[in-house]
Amino acid sequence: MKKLFKVAIVAVSLLLVGNFAKAQTKIGYINFNELIRSMPEFKTVQTAVEAYQKTFVDELTSMQTTLQTEAAKYQKDQGTMTDAAKAAKQGELQDMQKRMQDFQTDAQQKIDAKSNELSKPMIDKAKAAVNDVAKEKGYAYVLDSSQGAALLVSPEADDLLGATKIKLGVK
Repeated sequence: MKKLFKVAIVAVSLLLVGNFAKAQTKIGYINFNELIRSMPEFKTVQTAVEAYQKTFVDELTSMQTTLQTEAAKYQKDQGTMTDAAKAAKQGELQDMQKRMQDFQTDAQQKIDAKSNELSKPMIDKAKAAVNDVAKEKGYAYVLDSSQGAALLVSPEADDLLGATKIKLGVK
């Protein structure tokens, strides 16, 4: 019985020592969005995405103008139209509006996909730099402070933004 008691005490002490060792891990933080915005590639990606988006905006504007023209024409002519002609024109206008909404949804998905495609190398580069800085400084965990994870108390020394910018050669 004494032997079992000694084994239990040794096991409990090992658990406590293990938990104490875990408590010694360093946790850092970084505003990842700020890091991305400070990279020179960000402006290039942003310009490319805006140019791509403009092609869709131009098409959508054209569709909107056509819809407005047809709606105004309908408003003007509806007094002289038959019920069948009115119903047909209303259906045509609703169809135009639906196509415009579908186009807008599809365009937004394409713009998001293009943005993700163009941003991926920049984001991978930034993540690699954060990982390297964390390893160099001995951090086991790095939190992204731009994602709403409010850090109520955090020492200035644990902010890895400056060190990561230096690693990337960014001001």
